Amino acid sequence: MPPIAWQDLYASNRAAIAGRARPSRRSEAERRCVVHAPANLHPATPVPLVVVLHGCTQDAASIAAGTRMDDVADRAGFVVAYPEQTRSANAQGCWNWFASAHQARAGGEPAQLAHMLRGITADTARWTIDPRRVFVAGMSAGGAMAAVLAATHPDIVAGLAVHSGLAFGAATGPARAFSTMARGAGDPARLGEQAVRAMGRHARPVPTLAIHGSADRLVAPVNGDQVTAQWLAVNRLLSGGDHDPGRPTARVTGGVRDGHAFERSRWQDADGQIVGERLCVEGLGHAWSGGAAGHSHTDPRGPSASEAIWAFFAQVAQRTSGPIARPLALSSGSSR
Repeated sequence: MPPIAWQDLYASNRAAIAGRARPSRRSEAERRCVVHAPANLHPATPVPLVVVLHGCTQDAASIAAGTRMDDVADRAGFVVAYPEQTRSANAQGCWNWFASAHQARAGGEPAQLAHMLRGITADTARWTIDPRRVFVAGMSAGGAMAAVLAATHPDIVAGLAVHSGLAFGAATGPARAFSTMARGAGDPARLGEQAVRAMGRHARPVPTLAIHGSADRLVAPVNGDQVTAQWLAVNRLLSGGDHDPGRPTARVTGGVRDGHAFERSRWQDADGQIVGERLCVEGLGHAWSGGAAGHSHTDPRGPSASEAIWAFFAQVAQRTSGPIARPLALSSGSSR
């Protein structure tokens, strides 16, 4: 599909954003969420919940089809939820990550999403969600909003994955969003302090995976680096560890046959527990790595972002619950 003119997209919504300092009841009531549970899931067995937030011009159905996260959920045994932005809240279907009214715990889209997740967790007739294993991921604007949700509701979010997105607090308004998408947000240490302040009394480390393509011309790759640096700073401030973005615990390179090469960096604490991970995909543009061919903003040449995200979350889950799933190896996505 043709690339999105992001500056035109945000500019066209400037008036709407400015007029929504408070979320409307209608917006909250209209917002829907598509939930997928494996067919063989026993309702009484506690399982993780993975929340996936779509990007601009997408919806719940398109992000589900493009990422094929349902297939990963079926193999690994977790519930996956796809909240959907309303066109009344944003004409292009973007999550309003860049609006200050939607960057705090008490209101706006983070509060609405948190309310939605509590409702999914409370639905014990269909599944039993382990509240210690609720994870959030997102693509582009959805990735940026996933970071907002992690910063404002760390008591809900146990782990974060940001694909082609931006750091929490990277922008406060459309004009700032333009420059941040093109050049990054500035000092990651300051952004880390900002995230800790947003966490308030609920502050805790949130292990974070950042995935970004080296050829992304819509959200510059520096933003992926800053997502990593921000959340390493958060975890350093809250745990006292020494997590230097330039000195990962391990760094490996690899590639997918007939697909993209990648570099994966990992940070672990003194006990060997995962703190952060960065997956840089060479030649990937603004697209979900390893996604299904022919869908909105996907590149089927891999490595599979969906598998990488679940492998990361599965490691995080072991910190509180022990082994829960067989790790999935990085691979290319199916062209189906």
